[in-house]
Amino acid sequence: MLYRDAGVDIDAATKAKASIKLLARKTFNARVLKEVGAFGGFFSIKGLPRDAVLISSIDGVGTKLKIAFAMKRHTTVGADLVNHCVNDISVHGAAPLFLLDYLATGKMHPAVVTDVVRGVASACRSVGCALIGGETAEMPGFYPPNEYDLAACIIGWVRQREIIDGSRISPGDAIVGLPSWGLHTNGYSLARKVLLEKAGIKLTRQVPELGRTMGDELLAPHRCYWNVLQPLLAEHLIKGLVHITGGGITDNTPRILPPSAQAVVRLGSWPVLPIFNLIASLGGVPEPDMLRTFNMGIGMLLIVARRKLARATTLLSKAREKFWIIGDIQQGKPSVKYVGEL
Repeated sequence: MLYRDAGVDIDAATKAKASIKLLARKTFNARVLKEVGAFGGFFSIKGLPRDAVLISSIDGVGTKLKIAFAMKRHTTVGADLVNHCVNDISVHGAAPLFLLDYLATGKMHPAVVTDVVRGVASACRSVGCALIGGETAEMPGFYPPNEYDLAACIIGWVRQREIIDGSRISPGDAIVGLPSWGLHTNGYSLARKVLLEKAGIKLTRQVPELGRTMGDELLAPHRCYWNVLQPLLAEHLIKGLVHITGGGITDNTPRILPPSAQAVVRLGSWPVLPIFNLIASLGGVPEPDMLRTFNMGIGMLLIVARRKLARATTLLSKAREKFWIIGDIQQGKPSVKYVGEL
């Protein structure tokens, strides 16, 4: 019996890895010291400030992958993966340095793997992040033959004195919201249950409320905020940043609040994307659950001192970035208090 008879095709893996190497090379910069394919990735930190701190994060794409499988579109989830990771370190003021990805599948399809990594590499290039390695595993009997799981680890850096951790947040600070492009990579288990199973909407169906097919809506990219945030970070205008992922505004905002600060968020101060209204109405999902599951149209929160708010919003406007002032910080326990109605 050969390894192939057990379901592992080494030749297919070799073909996939050759494509990965070419795509990864396009993300390289002078700090990358070795080609992809060694036992480890090599990246020089020479020239970084003496007080540079490395910041790491790891994440996946979750059950959004189920939509990619059904639509046979794999490039966007590769970009989703990178953008999620970049956002997670950017909330601490960190610039991305390099990333390693992981793809495990039941059957190695080189064309599919290439599409996924094409999305990863493209997103890496857009933020100056090098793809220096990863792992591609064929695991028959563990994953279905036409499905895969996807994850990545990112490393970035920030000067120690410029780390953003929310400790300087104080009552009176403004909360500024930046728009999301859809569900991003969170809440897909509930969204699929409501939209595809309960309501029976086909992914190919054109949905008037959305202005596109359900599949296109559910594969809308997870937005990366790094390029928008950089000018504000350079001028030290931000006290805190919140990436709105699983847990929504409700559970993510307290992660950066100091012990005596409460976030008061005004519902109705930003436009909720139609996809969220659709999920709520078709699924009978209560408002508190919606706010704790989905981003509701806000993908990133900025906490800014009132005296610096005008400059911050000027820079956002100069970048043609939409934003809404959706609340403020008040005295209280680290939590979110909602006022008004969606």
